Amino acid sequence: MLLAELLAVAVFCCAERQPAHPQAVYKWAHSKMKLCRAEYRTIAKFTDQLRPTRQCMKMLKDRFPNHSQSTLLSIFSLEYQKRMKRSLVRHHAPDVIEDYYQRYRSEAKKRPSDPVLLELANEVDLSPSLMARLLVERFLEEQQGSVSSKQVLNSMLREPSLIPDMQLAKHVEQCTINDCCYGPLVDCIKHAIGQEHEEILREKLRERNLSFLDENHLRAKGYDKTPDIILEVPIAVEGHIVHWIESKASFGDEQSHRTYLNDQFWSYWNRFGPGLVIYWYGFIAELDCQRDRGILLKDCFPSDIITLCHRLGES
Repeated sequence: MLLAELLAVAVFCCAERQPAHPQAVYKWAHSKMKLCRAEYRTIAKFTDQLRPTRQCMKMLKDRFPNHSQSTLLSIFSLEYQKRMKRSLVRHHAPDVIEDYYQRYRSEAKKRPSDPVLLELANEVDLSPSLMARLLVERFLEEQQGSVSSKQVLNSMLREPSLIPDMQLAKHVEQCTINDCCYGPLVDCIKHAIGQEHEEILREKLRERNLSFLDENHLRAKGYDKTPDIILEVPIAVEGHIVHWIESKASFGDEQSHRTYLNDQFWSYWNRFGPGLVIYWYGFIAELDCQRDRGILLKDCFPSDIITLCHRLGES
Protein backbone atom coordinates (compact mmCIF):
# COMPACT_ATOMS: atom_id res chain seq x y z
CA MET A 1 0.00 0.00 0.00
CA LEU A 2 1.16 3.53 -0.70
CA LEU A 3 2.05 6.00 2.06
CA ALA A 4 -1.05 8.10 1.44
CA GLU A 5 -3.27 5.06 1.68
CA LEU A 6 -1.66 3.83 4.88
CA LEU A 7 -2.24 7.23 6.44
CA ALA A 8 -5.76 7.46 5.10
CA VAL A 9 -6.67 4.06 6.51
CA ALA A 10 -5.30 5.09 9.89
CA VAL A 11 -7.43 8.22 9.99
CA PHE A 12 -10.53 7.36 8.00
CA CYS A 13 -10.76 3.54 8.40
CA CYS A 14 -11.36 3.41 4.67
CA ALA A 15 -13.20 0.38 3.36
CA GLU A 16 -11.63 0.56 -0.09
CA ARG A 17 -8.15 -0.90 -0.58
CA GLN A 18 -5.90 0.69 -3.17
CA PRO A 19 -3.19 -1.37 -4.88
CA ALA A 20 0.41 -0.40 -4.36
CA HIS A 21 1.61 0.27 -7.89
CA PRO A 22 1.04 3.82 -9.25
CA GLN A 23 -0.43 2.39 -12.45
CA ALA A 24 -3.01 0.47 -10.42
CA VAL A 25 -3.75 3.55 -8.36
CA TYR A 26 -4.29 5.44 -11.62
CA LYS A 27 -6.97 2.95 -12.62
CA TRP A 28 -8.55 3.40 -9.19
CA ALA A 29 -8.47 7.18 -9.59
CA HIS A 30 -9.99 6.86 -13.06
CA SER A 31 -13.24 5.61 -11.51
CA LYS A 32 -13.89 9.12 -10.19
CA MET A 33 -16.72 10.86 -11.96
CA LYS A 34 -17.81 14.34 -12.82
CA LEU A 35 -20.95 15.62 -11.11
CA CYS A 36 -23.49 18.10 -12.37
CA ARG A 37 -24.01 21.15 -10.16
CA ALA A 38 -27.30 19.81 -8.81
CA GLU A 39 -25.71 16.48 -7.78
CA TYR A 40 -22.91 18.31 -6.01
CA ARG A 41 -25.38 20.49 -4.09
CA THR A 42 -27.31 17.41 -2.97
CA ILE A 43 -24.15 15.86 -1.53
CA ALA A 44 -23.02 19.18 -0.02
CA LYS A 45 -26.38 19.66 1.69
CA PHE A 46 -26.17 16.17 3.18
CA THR A 47 -22.71 16.95 4.63
CA ASP A 48 -24.21 19.78 6.72
CA GLN A 49 -25.33 17.24 9.31
CA LEU A 50 -21.99 15.40 9.46
CA ARG A 51 -18.99 15.75 11.76
CA PRO A 52 -15.42 14.80 10.72
CA THR A 53 -15.57 11.41 12.42
CA ARG A 54 -14.81 7.90 11.22
CA GLN A 55 -18.56 7.25 10.97
CA CYS A 56 -19.21 10.15 8.59
CA MET A 57 -17.66 8.37 5.61
CA LYS A 58 -19.85 5.31 6.12
CA MET A 59 -22.91 7.57 6.22
CA LEU A 60 -21.85 9.30 3.01
CA LYS A 61 -21.09 6.06 1.21
CA ASP A 62 -24.40 4.53 2.33
CA ARG A 63 -26.31 7.60 1.12
CA PHE A 64 -24.42 7.94 -2.20
CA PRO A 65 -23.30 4.40 -3.11
CA ASN A 66 -22.63 5.24 -6.79
CA HIS A 67 -19.84 7.68 -5.95
CA SER A 68 -16.32 6.71 -4.96
CA GLN A 69 -15.40 7.02 -1.31
CA SER A 70 -12.43 9.24 -2.12
CA THR A 71 -14.56 11.67 -4.12
CA LEU A 72 -17.09 11.82 -1.28
CA LEU A 73 -14.31 12.42 1.24
CA SER A 74 -12.90 15.23 -0.90
CA ILE A 75 -16.33 16.87 -1.19
CA PHE A 76 -16.97 16.51 2.53
CA SER A 77 -13.59 18.04 3.32
CA LEU A 78 -14.27 21.04 1.04
CA GLU A 79 -17.72 21.65 2.51
CA TYR A 80 -16.61 21.12 6.10
CA GLN A 81 -13.77 23.62 5.70
CA LYS A 82 -16.24 26.19 4.37
CA ARG A 83 -18.41 25.54 7.42
CA MET A 84 -15.47 26.00 9.78
CA LYS A 85 -14.41 29.26 8.14
CA ARG A 86 -17.93 30.66 8.59
CA SER A 87 -17.96 29.84 12.32
CA LEU A 88 -14.33 30.42 13.27
CA VAL A 89 -14.85 33.94 14.65
CA ARG A 90 -17.49 32.67 17.07
CA HIS A 91 -15.28 29.85 18.37
CA HIS A 92 -12.30 32.18 18.82
CA ALA A 93 -14.08 34.66 21.10
CA PRO A 94 -12.12 34.77 24.42
CA ASP A 95 -15.19 34.02 26.56
CA VAL A 96 -16.07 31.05 24.34
CA ILE A 97 -12.54 29.62 24.55
CA GLU A 98 -12.63 29.99 28.32
CA ASP A 99 -15.97 28.18 28.45
CA TYR A 100 -14.60 25.32 26.32
CA TYR A 101 -11.49 25.08 28.50
CA GLN A 102 -13.40 24.95 31.79
CA ARG A 103 -15.90 22.45 30.40
CA TYR A 104 -13.05 20.27 29.18
CA ARG A 105 -11.25 20.40 32.54
CA SER A 106 -14.43 19.53 34.39
CA GLU A 107 -15.30 16.58 32.13
CA ALA A 108 -11.71 15.30 32.03
CA LYS A 109 -11.72 15.17 35.84
CA LYS A 110 -15.02 13.24 35.93
CA ARG A 111 -14.26 10.90 33.01
CA PRO A 112 -10.48 10.72 32.59
CA SER A 113 -10.52 7.68 30.28
CA ASP A 114 -13.18 9.03 27.89
CA PRO A 115 -12.44 11.09 24.73
CA VAL A 116 -13.95 14.20 26.32
CA LEU A 117 -12.13 16.74 24.11
CA LEU A 118 -13.28 14.97 20.95
CA GLU A 119 -16.85 14.83 22.30
CA LEU A 120 -16.77 18.55 23.11
CA ALA A 121 -15.55 19.40 19.60
CA ASN A 122 -18.36 17.38 18.02
CA GLU A 123 -20.93 18.86 20.39
CA VAL A 124 -20.13 22.47 19.44
CA ASP A 125 -19.47 21.60 15.75
CA LEU A 126 -15.79 22.55 15.70
CA SER A 127 -13.07 20.53 14.01
CA PRO A 128 -11.43 18.29 16.66
CA SER A 129 -7.96 19.43 15.61
CA LEU A 130 -8.96 23.09 15.78
CA MET A 131 -10.51 22.53 19.22
CA ALA A 132 -7.30 20.84 20.35
CA ARG A 133 -5.31 23.82 19.10
CA LEU A 134 -7.47 26.31 21.02
CA LEU A 135 -7.26 24.39 24.28
CA VAL A 136 -3.54 23.61 24.10
CA GLU A 137 -2.92 27.31 23.50
CA ARG A 138 -5.14 28.15 26.51
CA PHE A 139 -3.38 25.52 28.64
CA LEU A 140 0.08 26.88 27.77
CA GLU A 141 -1.08 30.41 28.55
CA GLU A 142 -2.22 29.21 31.98
CA GLN A 143 1.04 27.38 32.60
CA GLN A 144 3.43 30.05 31.35
CA GLY A 145 1.45 33.23 31.93
CA SER A 146 1.89 34.30 28.31
CA VAL A 147 0.95 33.24 24.80
CA SER A 148 3.28 30.58 23.40
CA SER A 149 4.92 30.94 20.02
CA LYS A 150 3.30 29.40 16.99
CA GLN A 151 6.33 27.15 16.58
CA VAL A 152 5.96 25.68 20.08
CA LEU A 153 2.22 25.20 19.62
CA ASN A 154 2.64 23.48 16.24
CA SER A 155 5.32 21.18 17.66
CA MET A 156 3.01 20.03 20.43
CA LEU A 157 0.13 19.42 18.05
CA ARG A 158 2.39 17.38 15.76
CA GLU A 159 3.82 15.47 18.72
CA PRO A 160 1.33 15.52 21.63
CA SER A 161 3.81 13.78 23.96
CA LEU A 162 5.53 17.18 24.21
CA ILE A 163 2.49 18.60 26.02
CA PRO A 164 3.38 18.73 29.76
CA ASP A 165 0.03 17.22 30.75
CA MET A 166 -0.35 13.54 29.90
CA GLN A 167 -4.14 13.57 30.00
CA LEU A 168 -4.44 16.58 27.70
CA ALA A 169 -1.79 15.02 25.42
CA LYS A 170 -3.86 11.85 25.10
CA HIS A 171 -7.02 13.82 24.31
CA VAL A 172 -5.21 15.96 21.72
CA GLU A 173 -3.95 12.79 20.03
CA GLN A 174 -7.52 11.43 19.93
CA CYS A 175 -8.66 14.63 18.21
CA THR A 176 -5.87 14.47 15.64
CA ILE A 177 -6.49 10.84 14.76
CA ASN A 178 -10.26 11.31 14.47
CA ASP A 179 -10.25 14.47 12.35
CA CYS A 180 -10.42 13.84 8.59
CA CYS A 181 -10.28 17.52 7.53
CA TYR A 182 -7.77 19.39 9.75
CA GLY A 183 -4.60 18.78 11.71
CA PRO A 184 -0.97 17.69 11.16
CA LEU A 185 -1.86 14.13 10.16
CA VAL A 186 -4.31 15.35 7.52
CA ASP A 187 -1.72 17.81 6.22
CA CYS A 188 0.71 14.91 5.83
CA ILE A 189 -1.92 12.82 4.06
CA LYS A 190 -2.79 15.62 1.62
CA HIS A 191 0.86 16.22 0.80
CA ALA A 192 1.51 12.49 0.24
CA ILE A 193 -1.57 12.07 -1.96
CA GLY A 194 -0.61 15.14 -3.99
CA GLN A 195 2.89 13.73 -4.52
CA GLU A 196 1.47 10.34 -5.54
CA HIS A 197 -0.79 11.80 -8.20
CA GLU A 198 2.01 13.94 -9.59
CA GLU A 199 4.05 10.74 -9.96
CA ILE A 200 1.10 9.01 -11.65
CA LEU A 201 0.98 11.91 -14.11
CA ARG A 202 4.72 11.72 -14.83
CA GLU A 203 4.45 7.94 -15.31
CA LYS A 204 1.63 8.33 -17.84
CA LEU A 205 3.64 10.91 -19.76
CA ARG A 206 6.67 8.61 -19.86
CA GLU A 207 4.50 5.74 -21.12
CA ARG A 208 3.46 7.94 -24.05
CA ASN A 209 7.07 9.05 -24.65
CA LEU A 210 6.10 12.67 -24.11
CA SER A 211 9.01 14.92 -23.22
CA PHE A 212 8.29 17.25 -20.32
CA LEU A 213 9.70 19.47 -17.59
CA ASP A 214 8.36 19.14 -14.06
CA GLU A 215 8.36 21.70 -11.23
CA ASN A 216 11.90 20.84 -10.13
CA HIS A 217 13.29 21.41 -13.64
CA LEU A 218 11.35 24.65 -13.97
CA ARG A 219 12.48 26.03 -10.61
CA ALA A 220 16.07 25.24 -11.59
CA LYS A 221 15.51 27.38 -14.69
CA GLY A 222 14.39 30.29 -12.48
CA TYR A 223 10.59 30.06 -12.78
CA ASP A 224 8.75 30.85 -9.55
CA LYS A 225 5.07 30.02 -10.19
CA THR A 226 4.71 27.06 -12.51
CA PRO A 227 2.30 24.23 -13.36
CA ASP A 228 3.26 20.68 -12.40
CA ILE A 229 4.21 19.80 -15.99
CA ILE A 230 5.26 21.76 -19.06
CA LEU A 231 5.32 19.74 -22.28
CA GLU A 232 8.38 20.36 -24.41
CA VAL A 233 6.26 19.54 -27.46
CA PRO A 234 2.55 20.51 -27.19
CA ILE A 235 -0.18 17.89 -27.57
CA ALA A 236 -3.83 18.05 -28.59
CA VAL A 237 -6.59 16.69 -26.33
CA GLU A 238 -10.15 16.55 -27.65
CA GLY A 239 -9.26 19.10 -30.28
CA HIS A 240 -7.57 21.53 -27.86
CA ILE A 241 -3.85 22.36 -27.75
CA VAL A 242 -2.18 21.65 -24.40
CA HIS A 243 1.18 23.16 -23.38
CA TRP A 244 1.03 22.43 -19.64
CA ILE A 245 -0.71 20.10 -17.16
CA GLU A 246 -1.68 20.77 -13.56
CA SER A 247 -2.44 17.87 -11.18
CA LYS A 248 -5.04 18.42 -8.44
CA ALA A 249 -5.57 15.50 -6.04
CA SER A 250 -8.96 16.84 -4.98
CA PHE A 251 -12.49 17.44 -6.17
CA GLY A 252 -12.99 20.65 -8.17
CA ASP A 253 -15.89 22.64 -6.69
CA GLU A 254 -16.88 26.15 -7.74
CA GLN A 255 -15.08 28.00 -4.96
CA SER A 256 -11.76 26.15 -5.15
CA HIS A 257 -11.77 26.17 -8.97
CA ARG A 258 -12.43 29.91 -9.07
CA THR A 259 -9.54 30.46 -6.66
CA TYR A 260 -7.23 28.26 -8.73
CA LEU A 261 -8.24 30.10 -11.92
CA ASN A 262 -7.38 33.47 -10.41
CA ASP A 263 -4.25 32.44 -8.49
CA GLN A 264 -2.74 29.84 -10.83
CA PHE A 265 -4.39 28.77 -14.07
CA TRP A 266 -4.76 32.13 -15.82
CA SER A 267 -1.17 33.07 -14.94
CA TYR A 268 -0.02 29.75 -16.42
CA TRP A 269 -2.09 30.51 -19.51
CA ASN A 270 -0.53 33.99 -19.82
CA ARG A 271 3.00 32.62 -19.53
CA PHE A 272 2.82 29.21 -21.24
CA GLY A 273 -0.35 29.14 -23.34
CA PRO A 274 -3.37 26.80 -23.10
CA GLY A 275 -3.26 23.87 -20.70
CA LEU A 276 -4.99 20.96 -18.98
CA VAL A 277 -6.07 20.58 -15.34
CA ILE A 278 -6.67 17.08 -13.96
CA TYR A 279 -8.96 16.91 -10.93
CA TRP A 280 -8.29 13.28 -10.01
CA TYR A 281 -11.33 13.04 -7.71
CA GLY A 282 -13.75 14.65 -10.17
CA PHE A 283 -15.22 18.10 -10.59
CA ILE A 284 -18.49 19.91 -11.26
CA ALA A 285 -19.10 19.36 -14.97
CA GLU A 286 -20.34 22.90 -15.61
CA LEU A 287 -16.93 24.29 -14.61
CA ASP A 288 -15.37 22.88 -17.79
CA CYS A 289 -16.46 25.98 -19.70
CA GLN A 290 -13.08 27.61 -20.47
CA ARG A 291 -11.94 25.22 -23.20
CA ASP A 292 -12.20 27.79 -25.99
CA ARG A 293 -10.19 30.22 -23.86
CA GLY A 294 -7.45 27.64 -23.27
CA ILE A 295 -8.11 25.74 -20.00
CA LEU A 296 -9.36 22.17 -20.28
CA LEU A 297 -10.60 20.07 -17.32
CA LYS A 298 -10.39 16.26 -17.00
CA ASP A 299 -10.86 13.77 -14.16
CA CYS A 300 -8.18 11.37 -15.46
CA PHE A 301 -5.21 11.28 -17.77
CA PRO A 302 -6.57 11.71 -21.32
CA SER A 303 -6.61 8.66 -23.56
CA ASP A 304 -7.10 10.45 -26.88
CA ILE A 305 -3.85 12.41 -27.10
CA ILE A 306 -2.65 13.57 -30.51
CA THR A 307 1.08 14.21 -30.67
CA LEU A 308 3.32 15.89 -33.22
CA CYS A 309 4.68 12.43 -34.15
CA HIS A 310 1.19 11.25 -35.03
CA ARG A 311 0.69 14.23 -37.31
CA LEU A 312 4.01 13.69 -39.04
CA GLY A 313 3.17 10.02 -39.58
CA GLU A 314 -0.14 10.92 -41.20
CA SER A 315 1.37 13.35 -43.71
